[in-house]
Amino acid sequence: MKIVIAPDSFKESLSALEVANAIEDGFKQVFPNAQYYKVPMADGGEGTVQAMVDATQGQIINLTVTGPLGLPVNAFYGVLGQLDEDGNQTAIIEMAAASGLHLVPSAQRNPLLTTSFGTGELIADALDRGIRHIILGLGGSATNDAGAGMMQALGVKLSDITNTPLPLGGAALATLHYIDMQLCHPAIKECVIEVACDVDNPLCGPRGASAIFGPQKGATTEMVEQLDLALGHFAHVINQHLNQPIDGHCQLHPGAGAAGGMGFGVMTMLNATLKPGVDIVTKSVKLAQHCLNADLIITGEGRMDGQTVFGKTPMGVLNVAKQQNIPVIGISGCLGENADVILAEGMHAIFPIIPALQPLEQVLSEAQVNLTNTARNIAAIMSLSFASK
Repeated sequence: MKIVIAPDSFKESLSALEVANAIEDGFKQVFPNAQYYKVPMADGGEGTVQAMVDATQGQIINLTVTGPLGLPVNAFYGVLGQLDEDGNQTAIIEMAAASGLHLVPSAQRNPLLTTSFGTGELIADALDRGIRHIILGLGGSATNDAGAGMMQALGVKLSDITNTPLPLGGAALATLHYIDMQLCHPAIKECVIEVACDVDNPLCGPRGASAIFGPQKGATTEMVEQLDLALGHFAHVINQHLNQPIDGHCQLHPGAGAAGGMGFGVMTMLNATLKPGVDIVTKSVKLAQHCLNADLIITGEGRMDGQTVFGKTPMGVLNVAKQQNIPVIGISGCLGENADVILAEGMHAIFPIIPALQPLEQVLSEAQVNLTNTARNIAAIMSLSFASK
């Protein structure tokens, strides 16, 4: 029997690989001779770098970069252990590692000032190592600068009407007048950049980056209006520079407002493609190939609920399984509201692992043993059907 185990991480508790190991431990107690294939998964959000590195036996690169407040921070990115379909090395970068909200103390959160410069430094380091395929995960950012800081780190000169370089931060975008690409990192033109993006917000307006995501980054009502105008001006100047219509489609493109407008920045300046995160991950770790001739696939995430069907890891795994007509079981830390819609999508069964009402701290600390026990119980039920034949 071939069993593929392809879960996401259980946030604040277990990495995707640790989840896969615990499930394997439980199943081996009942099916010790089965063939187990562990494929740690993610959906482009937190934990994606570690999951994809684990899935491909890659490596983590640690380095010091410029944090959201302009101060040095320790950051990282991953290099996959397998080449892509074009024979290129792939780097997987989480924007949050260098420009994340968690790097800014609550009292200092101010998207007028925070910068994505550090994310650009991660990209530049990967390019300097000869990497020509980059997967960039958006989400969890502290910034509202449309990727301007990232561009500056890559050598793009952004300046005001006096040709003075713009300071870092979202507010400065309102004074952009000149864009000089001459010193942009030369390898950018040779690089394929895929962006994992799971929001559909445009750059500006009532559903734009500033209005929807600005407040959680520290923006007041007045700051939201200021930032929205700054993003609009930034887009206007970029469209002029690229000889696009002034109301060019990129700022209206679903996802342009992701990560404080980073979606817009990477599409326009880096010619990047925005895709659902789980689609990028399943392709990059070659999940479909791992699942060939499998008898069962087990997936899961920390919480499965009605939102799981909207691009979360279990749905990405389920879609691959359905193409090969392989049954799928989901295991989750807990089941939330409307979790049954996952069954309606074709998953065969879903199981929570929490055995009793417990304090959250205890639930998180005991996740591994509870997960292993649940996997063993599922395997035991399966063994009954084999015994009856």
